[in-house]
Amino acid sequence: MSNSSPTAPIDRLPRPHELVEAWPLQRSLEVVAAPLRFLAFWIAVALPFLYLPLLVGGLQGQQATVFAGLLSVNVAALVLGHEHGR
Repeated sequence: MSNSSPTAPIDRLPRPHELVEAWPLQRSLEVVAAPLRFLAFWIAVALPFLYLPLLVGGLQGQQATVFAGLLSVNVAALVLGHEHGR
């Protein structure tokens, strides 16, 4: 067994003024991020319904580009909205 302490050394702990200053910024980021997560989640849920008309009609020419764009937006929305409701 080693004699190392499970706690961080005192010089690595944040100072009280750092904690106080970081809190408002963290809170304001969360206030902005929550609606964005909500919107991204529901976009990721609803967007696949737009695939259906494209897939039924076939993917020729510009429709393939539109499908790829929708798929990219859906992946981005999935990543951004992943944490919604947790």
